[in-house]
Amino acid sequence: MEKKTTLPINCPSCENMLKVKTLHCDTCGTSVNGSFNLPVLTCLSLDEQDFVLHFVKQSGSLKEMSKHLDLSYPSVRNILDSIIEKINQLETHKQ
Repeated sequence: MEKKTTLPINCPSCENMLKVKTLHCDTCGTSVNGSFNLPVLTCLSLDEQDFVLHFVKQSGSLKEMSKHLDLSYPSVRNILDSIIEKINQLETHKQ
């Protein structure tokens, strides 16, 4: 099984949020340099990102997510509320 490599979001030295400095196209070799914030969704854990992805694919239906995850509706609601709170904190932190 192939191990998923995750994009680091925090500095291994000081734990502050990292920024992207260079983007590179492997096809033509173009590089774009600057200081770019990571998109909010990439700052979520892989499990949280997977939840959001499946939630969107289920058209935002908590009932369908409950079936997909084999969890109660209130449990799924709590997961979603937790992710919403984390997104709000990340957005506040980036301002």
